[in-house]
Amino acid sequence: MNQQTSTRIPNFSVRLSPTPRGARLARLLATERLSSWGLPLDPAALIVAELAANAATHGRVTGRDFRLTLYAVADVLRIEVTDTRGDRLPHVGEANPDGESGRGLLLVDALADRWGVTPGLTPRKTVWAEIALPPRPGNSCSGPSGALSQRTTREKEPGQAPPLPPTTAHAHSRG
Repeated sequence: MNQQTSTRIPNFSVRLSPTPRGARLARLLATERLSSWGLPLDPAALIVAELAANAATHGRVTGRDFRLTLYAVADVLRIEVTDTRGDRLPHVGEANPDGESGRGLLLVDALADRWGVTPGLTPRKTVWAEIALPPRPGNSCSGPSGALSQRTTREKEPGQAPPLPPTTAHAHSRG
């Protein structure tokens, strides 16, 4: 008899209205989902809040929702927010010290191990962030004995998330 091992990848995806209420709901749903998966809320909740707020503010197109997607593979949590303003790519800029906005991507850049932008079908784009997770007991894909942790390429730097397949147009890593 041929046995197959099935490993469940925790994932969650939801469409939300591009409004402050939709951005707040994204954060609340993300924290609920992460809690149910037994994953840490910090810094993921803050990253979700910032990316969702950007989608509701800068990626807003009337009548078009944004999508929040979360998934965890091995020791990485990936957060994706897809909006319908592919013509507006995010960038980290200098925030006005007296301004009430302009610091969101600075926070994402500081808190995420990697983040970037992936163009989608016109007119979409996905802004994503990755966070390294602590090894979980019983997860055969994490820790020193896990098959996926056996690196055949360069070793991971401390605090740096492992690379995912090259699908990004722009990526940023903390070093």
